[in-house]
Amino acid sequence: MRVIIPSQLRSYTRGAPEVEIGGASLVEVLANLDAAFPGIRFRMIDELGRIRPHIRIFVARELVRTIDVPLKPTDEVQIVGALSGG
Repeated sequence: MRVIIPSQLRSYTRGAPEVEIGGASLVEVLANLDAAFPGIRFRMIDELGRIRPHIRIFVARELVRTIDVPLKPTDEVQIVGALSGG
């Protein structure tokens, strides 16, 4: 399944803006993403398994609030990170 990576996390994916990762649920996709790109999951998901406040995850263009989401093979996962400046 296609996973779109925000610019601030592309250092983990060697600059790739999107990757192909398998999984039947968002939990599995994030675990497989972390197996392929160690450390990326921690930047998005906290120690309690919650999506971090500065991250938004969309599945099939719908915002999800938790990672306990089943996925279809045709779904696309888009990860969006908040931008800040000063």
